[in-house]
Amino acid sequence: MTQEERQLPGPPGRGPSDAVRRLRREAAEIRAAVRAAPRRTVVAESLVCALAAAFGLIPLLLIPPDRPVLAVLEALWAALLVAARRGRPVAAVLGAFPLLMGANVWVLAVVPLIVLSATRRIAPPRRAWRIVGMACAALGGLTVATGLFRWETLPMKLAENAVSAVLLLLLPTLAGTMLGRRRPLVDLLRERNAYLEQTRALTAAAARMEERTRIAREMHDLLGHRLSLISVHAGALELATARQAPPLAGRVELLRTTAGTAMEELREILGVLRHADLSDETGGDRGTYDDITALVTQSRQTGGGSVELVWSVPDTVEVGPRVRQAIHRVVREGLTNVLKHASGAPVLVEVKGTDVGIEVYVTNGVPRVPGDSQGGTSSGLAGLQERISLLGGTFGAGALPDGGFRVTAWLPSQPSHTTNGPAPAPSPSEADAAPFSHAPRPPSGDGDTWRPGSNPPLSAQTLTWPRVLGAGCTAVLVVLPTAGFLIVLLVMAALG
Repeated sequence: MTQEERQLPGPPGRGPSDAVRRLRREAAEIRAAVRAAPRRTVVAESLVCALAAAFGLIPLLLIPPDRPVLAVLEALWAALLVAARRGRPVAAVLGAFPLLMGANVWVLAVVPLIVLSATRRIAPPRRAWRIVGMACAALGGLTVATGLFRWETLPMKLAENAVSAVLLLLLPTLAGTMLGRRRPLVDLLRERNAYLEQTRALTAAAARMEERTRIAREMHDLLGHRLSLISVHAGALELATARQAPPLAGRVELLRTTAGTAMEELREILGVLRHADLSDETGGDRGTYDDITALVTQSRQTGGGSVELVWSVPDTVEVGPRVRQAIHRVVREGLTNVLKHASGAPVLVEVKGTDVGIEVYVTNGVPRVPGDSQGGTSSGLAGLQERISLLGGTFGAGALPDGGFRVTAWLPSQPSHTTNGPAPAPSPSEADAAPFSHAPRPPSGDGDTWRPGSNPPLSAQTLTWPRVLGAGCTAVLVVLPTAGFLIVLLVMAALG
């Protein structure tokens, strides 16, 4: 052999240096897996390994075995297999069969748990059965090898190990493959459930958007045209009034500006209907002090009565845009109702800010001319109640004992995103104590945050096939003989 041939490297994977390198690589992979795992998983696995070791070691103190060193090594080996069953399931199954012939009978209780947990993670199931078949064949070969010098006890040893293999290896493998086959099915059903839920949500959103677009088109074609005509005729009437009836010029100017404002509000509503994502940003200048002051001034000019504003919202209170718009709607609806049903009556508008929300009151006195009302359907008040309930507030409207009327609302500073239904109605005692139906009040703070429609969606596992298989009941029934065999075996070891 030449010197060059002697210097050629040997086949890969041979030699002690290569084995050491492989062990180092394996140790590095184990450390990386432990570091990447969640802390909760690491703690749980450590506790399981400690329990497995304790179950195999503590009974040895009470019942000393014939070979204590071998029994201790078997208990530590079982704890190591418990730790390896997640990352190295094949090695855990192949390493479990020697425990069936060991001197420590207590570790037999750990073997089926190792096999069941490991075979769940071996895919496809036929590969798990091949691994377990190899373990059973190795167990039979080891039994024959150890019984060569005692031929009279060999049949009994083969029968005992065969029963142990069936109950401690094959039955746990059957249960493990069942559970392993169930896992991808549940994952698939969960994915399909999420897909169907997303499809349903997108379909409903598309249907709502189509309906909103249709409503916006109808409003633009009908109301937009009529408001444009009112604005044009109001402008012409303003010019004629300035020449022929100067005292009415202010009223006509207010009519023209109101028509223009109505056109702007209609455009905003159409924008909200066509673009639902802009609903939270619409009306950013509404609900401010200047805006409410303008409403009060306009109502004073139109109705001719005294309209006072009391604004006590600190600058430190942050009010969301949707809440500000709701404040504007409450004040405007209250002042509009005064003009329709109690024209000329004194009106007091109060907007108060607190640490938990905003309180709004629109109170009018007795109208000058009793019974001078234009009638109505109360649809505006119903719409206000629905709007405020969706924001997590409370709304009330009703007559006062002196003959007046009050519209009141309580709104949180920031709208609640978990509230999907109206606020709970007050108790009868609260309703009797207030001069109107629903007095504004902050949330009770009792911790009960349930609202209709806030229930979480059902788990995807409820969509699996029959609950017997879906819940793993069949796997449990398969393991029952194993549990009975272990109980009998451990009781006999304790009594012996």
